[in-house]
Amino acid sequence: MIRLTAENTFVLAEDGEKPRSISGVAVPWDTEATVSDGTRVKFERGALPVTGKKPKLLKYHDSEQPVGVVTGRLDSEEGMLFTARISATSEGNDMLELIKDEAVDSVSVGVDVVDATYDDNGTMIIKKANWVELSLVTAPAFKGAMITEVAATEPQEETTTMSEVKVEAPVEVPAPAPAPQMLFAAPRKEFKLPSAAEYISKIIRGGSEAQEFLANIKAAAPDVVTTDTPGILPEPILGPVYNNFRGLRPVVDAIGVKAMPGGGKVFRRPAVTTHTTIGASNGENANLDQGTFVVQNNNVTKGVYGGYVRLSEEDMDWTEPEVLGLLVDDMARIYANQTDDVAADALLAGVSASEPITSRVVAADWISAIYNAASTILSSSNGNLPTHLFLSPNNWAFLGKLVDDAGRPLFPQIGPMNAFGAVSPGAIVGNAFGLSVVVDRNFAADTAIVGHPDGFEIFEQQKGAIQVEAADGSLSRYIKFRGYFSTLMIDASKFVKLV
Repeated sequence: MIRLTAENTFVLAEDGEKPRSISGVAVPWDTEATVSDGTRVKFERGALPVTGKKPKLLKYHDSEQPVGVVTGRLDSEEGMLFTARISATSEGNDMLELIKDEAVDSVSVGVDVVDATYDDNGTMIIKKANWVELSLVTAPAFKGAMITEVAATEPQEETTTMSEVKVEAPVEVPAPAPAPQMLFAAPRKEFKLPSAAEYISKIIRGGSEAQEFLANIKAAAPDVVTTDTPGILPEPILGPVYNNFRGLRPVVDAIGVKAMPGGGKVFRRPAVTTHTTIGASNGENANLDQGTFVVQNNNVTKGVYGGYVRLSEEDMDWTEPEVLGLLVDDMARIYANQTDDVAADALLAGVSASEPITSRVVAADWISAIYNAASTILSSSNGNLPTHLFLSPNNWAFLGKLVDDAGRPLFPQIGPMNAFGAVSPGAIVGNAFGLSVVVDRNFAADTAIVGHPDGFEIFEQQKGAIQVEAADGSLSRYIKFRGYFSTLMIDASKFVKLV
């Protein structure tokens, strides 16, 4: 039995007769409410019949306390309108006085559900029901189901009472299905949960009393959803924390790092610039060829690279995973990339010799340019040969897509007879034309350098992370990451860039 109850307002007649009829809204359409058994329900328009047996008018849904009968019904846009006659009995007279005093100001329908569905939220959508009774109640479940008027005269029968109102074509309600669900549209009554002793006593008694007791406990249990319990819902963190920044140093790794001296802002790196002379004998007792030997000092200035973040002590103590470890890891990645960028820029800037490459998409042009560069290095650097090919990402892509005259890749994953090396899109190192390929995203576009790493030097002293207390009195610390890093093009003759 669905009980749909709402706040009500009404108007009393002004003449001296005792009013015997009331009018109002029995139930609003498409409005959700929770009924006495905890079910959420909603009536579609047309769910209640406007013809057929008249619903009884009861007190508080008590079938033993009838006080009248519903005499008129109208299916309107806002809901099911009603007119009801209150019987001239002592119960009816008492109820009229309560209505006049506004102690009883609401109505509630009781229906047998014939056809209903449920929406995604679990609300019962009643499409058709037999209207069994209308009760006078005090506590509303639906806002909108209201007594709007108390008339001073007796209403006529149903067909006469509603004669002045246009009624949409009524539809006869088919007989209810066997054992229909009876719902009362009244608000859920408060049920005090029992103690352990009361519970055991009721269960031992058994029978209908125990069944009703268990049903009341179930109805009294609140509907608890996640929005009701935010204080106890855990928010798990799935670790480790994802960080997509790759702190790679392709140029630094290919060249290698030399230890930086501890003292001084500037240090010297000596290099031979003039070599001795060795020649054939000029004859017996004749002087040999005179030569000289010159060692030049190259001054290297230490570069300082670093950064800092200010963290509150609370953030350091309370975070999980610990923020300090994540922070230092990220700073180390950024430091590695920054210093590699410095090395890549310095290497490119230090190369003076160049070799033109006609087309970067033609294999023969690459071969020609690389061998010409190797020849230049062999001649100008006193017999050294290149070992590495340094490439920017776009030149690396050009290289990897090179094919021979038959359209076959020059650098396949599986090396056929025509392979000139192995270059993979999944690796920043490889081999091409007998040279070690080094791809670095920190190179400017179109960079291609053929050379030997010995001609370029990198010096570094990594200092790592340090914590410093804030001096302003706050509970915070400065987390700093730093290091000393310098480069030197000590022999530019060992490099040629392809342009």
